[in-house]
Amino acid sequence: MSVILHIETSTDLCSVAVSQDSAIIFQTDNTDKEAKSSVLKEKKGTNHASILGTMVDEALSFTDNHAIPFDAVAISIGPGSYTGLRIGTSMAKGIAYGRNLKLIALPTLEIQCVPVLLVHDDLPEDALLCPMIDARRMEVYASLYSRALKTVVNTSPFIIDEKSFESYLNEHPIYFFGNGAEKCKSVIRHPNAHFLDGVPLLAKYMSPLAEKKYLREEFEDVAYLEPQYLKEFQTTTAKNLL
Repeated sequence: MSVILHIETSTDLCSVAVSQDSAIIFQTDNTDKEAKSSVLKEKKGTNHASILGTMVDEALSFTDNHAIPFDAVAISIGPGSYTGLRIGTSMAKGIAYGRNLKLIALPTLEIQCVPVLLVHDDLPEDALLCPMIDARRMEVYASLYSRALKTVVNTSPFIIDEKSFESYLNEHPIYFFGNGAEKCKSVIRHPNAHFLDGVPLLAKYMSPLAEKKYLREEFEDVAYLEPQYLKEFQTTTAKNLL
């Protein structure tokens, strides 16, 4: 049995969840209209420093009130917002150290794939998934994954143009999603390029990935864990980066 606290702060959407044996037993985010905290009602989508502590306190109070002990803390490690990642990682490390819990780090873009696989189970077998996080202008953080979440292209920063991922698009249908994909629709026009709207990046989708790492005992050193910021942008096509 494992009980894991999940923290996701890599974009404007800040969220917290608790899983017990992979089942979500608590969740909240900064768009939750039913949130009791006045801070959460007033601060939407921008000030993680103000709201994350409140949401974590709610999660800890929930488990404490139900006498449910935590086993681990999972943090979405990036890429994404520099400030958001720093705040989330600091919070996760503090809780892990203070409560003597295991610390699990998960790639943000891999987390983004989970809701796609849960909802779109009819994707072609050879389909590739391309989660994207917005950076600025035509810059995104992106990865390529198979449907089994095997890494095809490592997480990297890209400047998107009409030839981005062309060599992979010539061989596979690719599904682009995430808050960086919207601005790429008018640029990547290959017939194998498909865009999925409304794919949320939430802490509750960390659960299956965190559970696997927990069972494999793939834990991080609380003292040395750093977010995956990714700063330099690539202008070449994805396949040339391998």
